[in-house]
Amino acid sequence: MASRLNPYITFAGDARQAMEFYKEVLGGTLTLNTYGEYGQKDTPMADKIMHGMLETPSGFTLMGADTPTGDHNPGNNFSVSLSGDDDAELRGYWEKLSAGASVAVPLEKQMWGDVFGMCTDRFGITWMVNIAGQGG
Repeated sequence: MASRLNPYITFAGDARQAMEFYKEVLGGTLTLNTYGEYGQKDTPMADKIMHGMLETPSGFTLMGADTPTGDHNPGNNFSVSLSGDDDAELRGYWEKLSAGASVAVPLEKQMWGDVFGMCTDRFGITWMVNIAGQGG
């Protein structure tokens, strides 16, 4: 799979409704995963969206999720996602983006099985890097 760059929007509990709306607008295939599916079955977040992805016939990709922290600030509720399975390429991007950045999640294996990291670069932009199928 080629690496992709796309927006990632966070929502205040209505990610399912928003992503379904964007599917109605843009068409395509929508995949939604809840926090409950990833080990948080007995929490208030169980039915909320941990990760959603819309892939459209026009080649657009839009990702989104409900914020688990309750820190939802419209206008500042997006990140840029870099994802794919090219380990060397994506680690290279991570090294450059995270240099001098505030690292919220170190680039390491996560509960869903991929290697993932999140940082806010020196310009205040939040980046998420996900390397599929890499057991770090």
